[in-house]
Amino acid sequence: MIAVGIVFALVIVPAGAIALFLSGLASTFDGQVDVLAKSDVFPNEKGRPAASSAGALNILVLASDSRGEVASVDAKETATGQRSDVMMLVHVEAERKRMQVMSIMRDSWVDVPGHGKAKINAALSWGGTALVVQTVEQLLDTRIDHVALIGFEGFEQMTDALGGVTVNVPAPFADGGYTFAEGRTEMDGKQALVFVRQRYAFADGDYQRVRNQQAFIRSLADRAISAGTLTNPAKLSEFVAAIARNLSVDPGFTAQRMVDIGLSLRDLRPSAVEYFTVPTTGTGMEGDESVIYLDALAVPALSTALRNDQVSEFLANRA
Repeated sequence: MIAVGIVFALVIVPAGAIALFLSGLASTFDGQVDVLAKSDVFPNEKGRPAASSAGALNILVLASDSRGEVASVDAKETATGQRSDVMMLVHVEAERKRMQVMSIMRDSWVDVPGHGKAKINAALSWGGTALVVQTVEQLLDTRIDHVALIGFEGFEQMTDALGGVTVNVPAPFADGGYTFAEGRTEMDGKQALVFVRQRYAFADGDYQRVRNQQAFIRSLADRAISAGTLTNPAKLSEFVAAIARNLSVDPGFTAQRMVDIGLSLRDLRPSAVEYFTVPTTGTGMEGDESVIYLDALAVPALSTALRNDQVSEFLANRA
């Protein structure tokens, strides 16, 4: 989604700019980012999928009103607190030549360990980040190597730190006192926050929201790697600070780890970053809840592609 937070350091910076960006990131990052305890991020190691032996990486990115807190649950096991409005898996191929950013629809009807069938975004409220990781790993039979969570204020602050962004709006709508015309639209932070969160204005709801989130992330990336940002130390520092102060990460996702991963991506071109959504078959009702059904045939194939580092081939076959 790329979505978000520290993943920008891994995805949006092309060769030539990456060293400058990451050096700025490392100097600003420490002391501002929230480092979560390992037990709060990952489930019990027993039964988890194995890490890639070839070196591929999977980074789970979540965004919500806060960052990974466990909300209360009532007697009927109904989640009463925050849920993750943005859920993306960033797959970094072992050879570092391609990368995929995969959105997971928040209303996807899945098995949540210990709770049975539910919308996937309920996992954050029921069991915090560790249950989200466990749910995604079970769904895709693929290990999550790192986790980054960002509060929605981070979208606003990152946008304003860059002096706004120009987004290619896929579908027009109006909300929160703003009118979003189709095509290129300049947004400040408050507008961007409305843009990435709106779903009720669209006939296809969450589907359009995911498309909007991906459009916003592309635009934020373009502005972040522009000459006006990378050659402006003050603007670069404020952008990185806006990421760090709104970000929570697993203890292994340190500034040095990001630098190492980022430098391994120095030959990655923007055209080699692919965006897609976990395949679905449409919407339906489960009790009084509107849900999204995942494609029971495509998801196992996607799982295999992730484990075999062949997501590009999976996407090409579906094109």
